[in-house]
Amino acid sequence: MTTARLRAGLLALVTLTTLGHLMFVSAWLQGLGALALAAYLISLGAQLSSMARCLLVAAAVLTVVALWHVEAPGQLLFEAAGRFAFFATFVVALSLLRLPAYRSRLVRRCGEAMLLQPPGRRYPILSAGSALFGIILNIGVLNLFAGMIEKSNTLAAAQGRDWVREARQRRMMLALLRGFSLAPLISPMGIGVAVVLSNLPELRWLDLAPYVIGAALVIFLVGWGIDHLTGPHPAARQAERTPPSLVPLGWFCLLLLGIVSLVFLLAWALQVRLPIAALMGAPLGAISWLAWQRRRLGMLGVPAALASLHRQLPWLLAPSANEVVVLGAAGYLGHLCVALVPISSLGPLMMIVEPLGAANAVLAMLLVVGLAQVGINPIVTVTLLVGLLPTLPIEGLSPALLGASLMVGWALALMSSPMTASMLILSRFTGVASTRIGYRWNARFLLACIPLLAGWFLLAAWY
Repeated sequence: MTTARLRAGLLALVTLTTLGHLMFVSAWLQGLGALALAAYLISLGAQLSSMARCLLVAAAVLTVVALWHVEAPGQLLFEAAGRFAFFATFVVALSLLRLPAYRSRLVRRCGEAMLLQPPGRRYPILSAGSALFGIILNIGVLNLFAGMIEKSNTLAAAQGRDWVREARQRRMMLALLRGFSLAPLISPMGIGVAVVLSNLPELRWLDLAPYVIGAALVIFLVGWGIDHLTGPHPAARQAERTPPSLVPLGWFCLLLLGIVSLVFLLAWALQVRLPIAALMGAPLGAISWLAWQRRRLGMLGVPAALASLHRQLPWLLAPSANEVVVLGAAGYLGHLCVALVPISSLGPLMMIVEPLGAANAVLAMLLVVGLAQVGINPIVTVTLLVGLLPTLPIEGLSPALLGASLMVGWALALMSSPMTASMLILSRFTGVASTRIGYRWNARFLLACIPLLAGWFLLAAWY
């Protein structure tokens, strides 16, 4: 057995035991999942990114602190390990959707149709399309679409005008980046929703929806407006060809609606919370999509789909190692911090934040964005803040407002921080420094967007 297949098998075991525990509340299954997770982390060795290694070291240090200061640390550490396994399972479940998507002709046709639209329609279509594809492909949408943009944006396509080619590259890459960053806001299956809802059991996605969808609309419209105003708008030298039909994008929207509906149906039928339903719905949706692609092979394509999934699992999960560790370790640290930090020790902080009331939502959003600029992953910041802030008696700061502001801060961090994976991917494809993309290309957008979003949250809190 290869190392990649061993790791994939361990992650699959973590996923199955975690799902079993969530459904049947079995401590034995949770313990088995924790052991499989520990073996998986040991097998990774030195292959992790610096951020992932730092988080694991921090988790180890905080574990020692818990053993030293907590009276009964066993239960606390067992629950924290369960949080780690839950988020690892979430990454695995959503990753399974990438396999049928990468092999789908519909996805390729959608990408080509979006990229070949006229300049006036290209930004809104590409931004909205990358947000929709980001729900299924996650960060894979950046690799897929950025590659397609680079292939289509040739000097010949710009009619020999190099400045036009560079302008098109900037505008399309920004549309792609901003659209991808909206996916955590609009998707009930996103990582951001899972982090917020799992830490705030009294909250539902429907409580978050008005805040996050309104904020997503603000971000989309500001991005579209800035793109239109900054242009440029070169005159065409010859008649433009007829743009391709957007019918494939409509079919993809129906497919996406089916997967999301499946998640909501499972949540209603099984009486489970939405993040747990997403853990079950995403694999079922992936297998169903694979089976449809292989339906001509007999038995509705199910055996062929399962065989393909088993064969491709190491390839599918290998790139997710850092994501599993960063998200899981952040959940682990967040759970321990809430238990280890007494409210009484936050007295000086309370004197500052309590009079601000709902304005703390804006501060939380800015804190997520600001810390991302110095390399602290938004996953870590959001997980810690959503665990600590609701324990503070701040009048006017509702859980829904706080959760939405943290999710919006996460989205803005993805659009601005030169140290996020999304920015590094675009830098690799364009050959442009990530600092230039985040701070020069996006400067006008951020300066316009952040005050409007702050106003949106204050207005929402007022009403």
